[in-house]
Amino acid sequence: MTDELGAPLTGRRRRQQAAFGLSNRSRLPLARIAIAAIALVLVLAGVRMFFVTDPFGGRPTAVADINSTRDSNTVAGAVTSNETVNAEITAGPEFVPGGMAITEVGNDLPDGAAPAAADATRDADGLEPDLLEETEHGAIPRMSATGESPFEAYSRPSLTPQTAGGKILVAIVVTGLGLSAQGTDAAIDTLPQNVTLAFAPYGKELEQSVASARSNGHEILLQVPLEPFDYPENDPGPDTLLTGQAPRDNLERLFTVMGKFGGYVGVMNHMGARFTASAADFGPMMEELGTRGLGYIDDGSSNRSLAPQLAAANAVEFGRADMALDINPARAPILDALKALEAKAMERGGAIGVVSALPVSVQTIAEWAKTAADRNIEIVPVSALMAKSQ
Repeated sequence: MTDELGAPLTGRRRRQQAAFGLSNRSRLPLARIAIAAIALVLVLAGVRMFFVTDPFGGRPTAVADINSTRDSNTVAGAVTSNETVNAEITAGPEFVPGGMAITEVGNDLPDGAAPAAADATRDADGLEPDLLEETEHGAIPRMSATGESPFEAYSRPSLTPQTAGGKILVAIVVTGLGLSAQGTDAAIDTLPQNVTLAFAPYGKELEQSVASARSNGHEILLQVPLEPFDYPENDPGPDTLLTGQAPRDNLERLFTVMGKFGGYVGVMNHMGARFTASAADFGPMMEELGTRGLGYIDDGSSNRSLAPQLAAANAVEFGRADMALDINPARAPILDALKALEAKAMERGGAIGVVSALPVSVQTIAEWAKTAADRNIEIVPVSALMAKSQ
């Protein structure tokens, strides 16, 4: 035992191989066998590639006969058979294929008139899609691709100071509409067509109310909430534009308000004595109005407003109210204010009055309007008395 443990390993391995009938010559050359197998596989693959020309490698295929005689299209069949086919389409100078017609518009239309088909581009609410920009705040007004502005597109046809022919022009703007559905409907149904309606950006069913007002012949303004001097004690409402804010933030609030409804010729301040006195804050807003082709009406409540100067600098159609008609909201004082407004219009050829949407105010304006023509007064939409300063 001792001798075997002390024997060299090679001697022990030989004795074990002898015991099992194995020898160095009888061991299998595994490495050589593996190399030979790999070589055989490669040779077989090369032989297959040389003798078999199937580009799809045996995958299932389907054949579609594009030259089938079942195709009844003779022109296509002739082309696939390499035949030459000449197709000739002729039309005379006065023939329009497909049954279409061409209408020639001459110079015999009245001034300011347009072909009836011009309204075909408007949607169900009477809005021009080309005058709308889709934003995260909704669709907001913009200049069209042809350069038409919302002010031009949505202004109501009317006499102007240049075409008045001696008539006294008076524009009445009723503010605060849209907040009360009942009061809004009453104003739309009661007031004459040429009375302008200014909607606040709040309330339910604004789009429907504005569409109803426009279909009844009223010109539309959007009231924008601006910061007064006693803000926040006196709060114009959500999305009020504030002094000291980054211009981008105020423009985001402006766009939010502008997206509430469409079809307005311009905007009008709601409060805003502090905001309109700050050129740094008011300037970017007025620049945006000029870029988008909207007008601006100042309600005349603040003598410190920079609206006239900023409107002129940005080529914005501008108007300023001459009087607030219902500071004392009762019939007799409102009628007195209307007489004073008539006197101003007679002196200057036109005047703008602002009144709230209170029931007494609406009823008094409707009553006054019935006899306005007897005094040579023409009620006009506010756009007729707005001008772009040069």
